[in-house]
Amino acid sequence: MLVTATAGAAAAWGARAVLQHQAALARAAIGKPLGEDAPLADRVYKKRHGGTIDLLVLGDSIAAGLGADGPRGTLGARLARQVSKRTERAVRLRTAAVVGSESSRLAEQLASLPPDYAPDVAVVVVGGNDVTHRVPVVESVSHLEACVSALRGRGTAVVVGTCPDLGALTPVPQPLRALGSRASRQLAAAQQEAALRHGAYVVSLADVVGPFFITNPDEMFSLDRFHPSSLGYKRTAQAMLPSVLAALGERDEVPFGHLAPDLTLVPDGRVSVPAAPTA
Repeated sequence: MLVTATAGAAAAWGARAVLQHQAALARAAIGKPLGEDAPLADRVYKKRHGGTIDLLVLGDSIAAGLGADGPRGTLGARLARQVSKRTERAVRLRTAAVVGSESSRLAEQLASLPPDYAPDVAVVVVGGNDVTHRVPVVESVSHLEACVSALRGRGTAVVVGTCPDLGALTPVPQPLRALGSRASRQLAAAQQEAALRHGAYVVSLADVVGPFFITNPDEMFSLDRFHPSSLGYKRTAQAMLPSVLAALGERDEVPFGHLAPDLTLVPDGRVSVPAAPTA
């Protein structure tokens, strides 16, 4: 019995050592060729339309747009332009997302906003760093819940893009990549349930945009092979757009990979969006 237990402990220690070594190799392969500052894209898009919609983006480096060639290539900028095109209204983008953030930093991002700031819609993308830093799912989700509740308390509609599938990261060796894929999907499922419960729209990034990154990694990823390229952000913004429009009351149904909350069960359902000016 003792021999069996000892052998089992040795095997577990050996497995951890292998994974730690692989993680170190992956970090070395990825590095930080993009730096730690995303392009600054905040401004009013299509100002001539009037009837301004306020769009807030919170979360991690994907939300911030690290990897884009310039401001216009970030997730926030691409969403702002697409929302403006579909609604024929100006969109004022504000990005509070910070590169490297875990879910625990969402509260800090909210605290950076003026107390009276109440955007019409907020997009939250977070979770990848929670997985890589092995943050417990329950802890990660509790921070997301608090963020969604705080935003809805401001009268803001919320769209959550769940954690991407880290199995698409080819610089990460096996079996670490498979473990990361499983962990990221577990977190995404928990994020989905919590976000819906608190009245947010949900977009499964693993389902709606993940296949593009898996089949076309050279185009979808930036030079670090970890963050999206400008084209990757374009695909991600296109994938999230239906839920953003639904949250704004601009469409009634959402496609596969999107889920709408039952707003009759949650206080303060949809926010009122400024009407477009009449001629």
